Amino acid sequence: MFEKVLVANRGEIAIRVMRACEELGVDTVAVYSEADSDAGHVRYADEAYNIGPARAADSYNDGEAVIGAAEKADADAIHPGYGFMAENADFAARVEETEGVTWIGPSSGAMERLGEKTHARQVMGEADVPIVPGTTEAVEEPEQVREFGEEHGFPVLIKAEGGGGGMGQKVVRGPDEAEEQLETAKREGEAYFSNDSVYLERFLDNARHVEVQILADQHGNVRHLGERDCSLQRRQQKVIEEGPSPALTDDLREKIAEAARRGADAGDYYNAGTFEFLVEDEDRNDDGLLDADTDFYFLEVNTRIQVEHTVTEELTDIDIVKWQLRVAAGEELTFAQDDVELEGHAMEFRINAENAANDFSPATGGGFDVYDPPGGIGVRVDDAPRQGDDLVTAYDSMVAKLITWGADREECVARGKRALADYTIEGFPTIVPFHRLMLTDDVFLDGRHTTKYLDDGLDPERIDAAQEKWGLEDSSTDTGDEEVTRREFVVEVNGKRFEVDLEERGAPPIQAGGSSGGGGNTQQLDSAGPSDGDSDDAGSASTAEGEQVTAEMQGTILDVNVEAGDEVSAGDVLCVLEAMKMENDVVASRGGTVAEVAASEGESVDMGDVLVVLN
Repeated sequence: MFEKVLVANRGEIAIRVMRACEELGVDTVAVYSEADSDAGHVRYADEAYNIGPARAADSYNDGEAVIGAAEKADADAIHPGYGFMAENADFAARVEETEGVTWIGPSSGAMERLGEKTHARQVMGEADVPIVPGTTEAVEEPEQVREFGEEHGFPVLIKAEGGGGGMGQKVVRGPDEAEEQLETAKREGEAYFSNDSVYLERFLDNARHVEVQILADQHGNVRHLGERDCSLQRRQQKVIEEGPSPALTDDLREKIAEAARRGADAGDYYNAGTFEFLVEDEDRNDDGLLDADTDFYFLEVNTRIQVEHTVTEELTDIDIVKWQLRVAAGEELTFAQDDVELEGHAMEFRINAENAANDFSPATGGGFDVYDPPGGIGVRVDDAPRQGDDLVTAYDSMVAKLITWGADREECVARGKRALADYTIEGFPTIVPFHRLMLTDDVFLDGRHTTKYLDDGLDPERIDAAQEKWGLEDSSTDTGDEEVTRREFVVEVNGKRFEVDLEERGAPPIQAGGSSGGGGNTQQLDSAGPSDGDSDDAGSASTAEGEQVTAEMQGTILDVNVEAGDEVSAGDVLCVLEAMKMENDVVASRGGTVAEVAASEGESVDMGDVLVVLN
């Protein structure tokens, strides 16, 4: 087994991996950006290293910085978690080539074959796994999208090669949308996965999203751990996952699971992975279930641990993350396929910092003024924040995961209702009220929801009512910390984090960068500067006269559509700002002339930074 593992991620998944390491007697190393200097995963790790600014491309997606931190720390393995570089075959190969460091995941070759979506479709086709009609080569021109739509029918789905979590996926409803949606998908692919290659699929308008968890070792043993149903999505992003699927017969779930096993064999795959499928939800049997003759299609392989792996762990009592570590260390699976038994029912609720009543818009700031997660029988919470922490808005909007288990789906739902009612977060909006609504929704409770239900079938007024009934006021206004003398500090020396105990005798309180963690957390000194989100690449104040168009939230400029001297009209898009996995058009409120463009493509900006000045 390894002696020290660097976790190349942040938030709850980083802590989840570190907990598995701790139980195996393995030391842990955290990496963090300037935005995360006070983050929970940094507190939890045995040691931590600063790897760059808030912008993910300059920190968590900087492979050289991550490997450099591993070498400084003498870590003998790297676990990527999910997101960021977890499915980047090139990064995996660089880790494999680094002397003394092991990649905790599938081989870079398997990631290349199965992680890249078009390659995976080719492998699955050869393994006799049904695939959705689509392209097996990258698409470059809008005309290719139009031609595909004419052949297979609209709508058409454009998907990023390296995508996941709904990013880089765009639905083209008709020929006139091809150019804009292709450009957006390519831009998101480059921004999130450093890969602007995209491909096409026929858009299945009435389908369920079912995925199979795979574990395989380096000795030829492949096991599936049952399926999860991830059909409750908004804009291709999952919000509630559960297992087993409430819509499948045992015969159909076995067919899908065996298809996943064939795919893993064909791809020479080992470690943990998830094979995702779309299941046509058209004709149900007399019991209201989808039977063995139902069409299903391979969607993609996630060559990493999944957000919703917790569902499978609750059903099987198998610690998937520990097995990732063991497989990477060369150990053989100790259980046979027949030993895998699914007991009861489990659900995972993503606790996102979003206002579901405002089109699931992400929170733009705030802090964990109150953080009181639930407990009790059948309740699990995977999280990273603690009361008093600031909300970091530079990355994904998910702040925690609530998982409930019951002997059957009814008991699981009942425990979900209790746990969600007990989950108290104050300081910014969350989608807890939405989750509480869904556990009273007949379509969801009957298991008849498809991937389009939230976007097309659920009455938005019901979400508004839930937010009004169960939501809390946004108390994110910063009232400032009271002066408190702190004797424990965290400092950085050459990028490495150290805890330092200082004792003040009669001196005034030390003013330090960062914010009080509250609840016993320490004040922190950060040699990289204050931890309020400021950085060298943040937008600067403009000197031009005129109406200033400012950023409404922290994010990254993906595209700038205007130059100084351009004439614009009210409603014209001036630039595109990405924040927490969502693209936001920054538009002109009136017509005029562009006097100055203060932001550039790829730049990180803070709320209030000037982007454009209009005369």
